[in-house]
Amino acid sequence: MKKFDVIVVGAGPAGMMAAIAAAEAGAKTALIDKNKRVGKKLLLTGGGRCNVTNSAPVDEILANVPGNGRFLHSAFSQFDNQDIIHFFKSRGVALKEEDHGRIFPVSNRSTTIVDALFSRLVELGVSYFPETAMHAILHEKGAILGVKTQENTFLAPAVVLTTGGKTYSKTGSTGDGYRFAESVGHTITRLYPTESALISSEIFITNRTLQGISLRDVRVTTLDARGKAAATHTHDLLFTHVGLSGPAALRSSSTVNQLLHAGAASVTLLLDLFPELSAAALETRILQLLSASNKSVKNALSALSQERLLLFYLAQADISGDSKTLSSRQISQLAQLFKALSIRVSGTAPLEKSFVTGGGVSLKEINPKTLESKLASGLYFAGELLDINGYTGGYNVTCAFVTGHVAGTHAAKGY
Repeated sequence: MKKFDVIVVGAGPAGMMAAIAAAEAGAKTALIDKNKRVGKKLLLTGGGRCNVTNSAPVDEILANVPGNGRFLHSAFSQFDNQDIIHFFKSRGVALKEEDHGRIFPVSNRSTTIVDALFSRLVELGVSYFPETAMHAILHEKGAILGVKTQENTFLAPAVVLTTGGKTYSKTGSTGDGYRFAESVGHTITRLYPTESALISSEIFITNRTLQGISLRDVRVTTLDARGKAAATHTHDLLFTHVGLSGPAALRSSSTVNQLLHAGAASVTLLLDLFPELSAAALETRILQLLSASNKSVKNALSALSQERLLLFYLAQADISGDSKTLSSRQISQLAQLFKALSIRVSGTAPLEKSFVTGGGVSLKEINPKTLESKLASGLYFAGELLDINGYTGGYNVTCAFVTGHVAGTHAAKGY
């Protein structure tokens, strides 16, 4: 039997930051995790480079957390993205900013971030128990007593659950935390994949006509059942062998999943390759390129797009790339296609192949200031386990660090 002031379960970004915050507040802290090493999922983020946070103002960050971002206002007032940046810089980690405000370590190695977190845990004397799977929460009369593992009992008046969602299950995120939360009476809202690749049965997708083509700053509009815009995102896009990926597709996936769940057989996306130009301005641009050249349409318009994609659009508009001239009607039709190519999406990647879990522990049952359970005193939640999800771009990791720090701080105050 081991006794502590605060026990943190799960050694991802939220868990490590929770344990650090609790220990910094003076609590005798334990961090237990079923993996052999900390930060297993964090090592995969940002393509292995770790998009550690985003430099945007707090209001903009929360606007990029479509899954209940407003709930986090109180948490961000206590610890925010600038505090995250300061934490790592104070630990000697050099950071850099890339497009869309994304912050990465200069080393381009996620191990730099994980090592900085773990070294701080060691400095603070946090007791770390790897390969230790939690079996149950110990509680009595609405109060937390500790946790039970296969080999030991850990006693503490405060427990922080940071066990993650159900994505990337090979990293240990197998949804255990939902079961533990339910065991003390918490409600788990519907779980669904977000930040997921999109699947389409369009002929040009199944024929792999565009597979591997990558585009910068495409506007992707998701239409609802009435044909109205349900969501719009402008970001990079990648055509795959099964559909669409890249940030623009991943950001659209949450809305796609919600529309499919509401009964839609498929969801229509509109792709705008030239969001900075109106249709009329694009027509003028096409006409200028054609007028300045006596080459074939394919060669005259080569400045608009890479050849394989241009030929696809010309074929969609029923235009031969070898033609020397285009009618005003053809120019208009081509411009409209460039501005609004329709793609039907039938689904997304499943949870285990998605980046983030939508849904989670109901926020109605959690104090937004302390992240403590309203049902069991001494129980705190942080990270992806909560019914919170953000877009790619460092927003989910930011939420994990922020909620972890806030939960760990208040857990230490309450012991």
